Amino acid sequence: MMSIKEVLSLAGRIDAIEAAYEFMLAYAAQGRQGHEGGPTDEIRSFLEQAMTAIDGLSEAYADRLAGETEAIAVAGHDFRKVLEEDAQKARAAIGLALAQPAISSQLVDNLNASIHLRALLTDLFILDASLSKGAGDHDGAVGEVPLSS
Repeated sequence: MMSIKEVLSLAGRIDAIEAAYEFMLAYAAQGRQGHEGGPTDEIRSFLEQAMTAIDGLSEAYADRLAGETEAIAVAGHDFRKVLEEDAQKARAAIGLALAQPAISSQLVDNLNASIHLRALLTDLFILDASLSKGAGDHDGAVGEVPLSS
């Protein structure tokens, strides 16, 4: 798990959301009913960390855009609107899961399949690739995102 400070950077937010998704994939395959303890507490921790990462994601991206060229900043501003909408929808789905007294594998599997979570992940892949070294004339890197998870 990451520290709060690490989660609050743009790269940290991306990493926290991806880590939660990867854990969710493994959790969904376990057939848990949500009452066993152990990984059920872990799934809550990962989902809570994803929620923390989603909160302020759009603002962290805007801060990162401040150092970009004008063309990238303008296009990034438009993309930020998409990112914000997708983040809000994914956050709502994760929040609903966290509100449950027991988080079953089936619930997590359905969350994994949610178009809202997948849209956010795809946004993060685009964002990450557009800000990484080699994507243009950038001097900062967010970190590479694997194409398949």
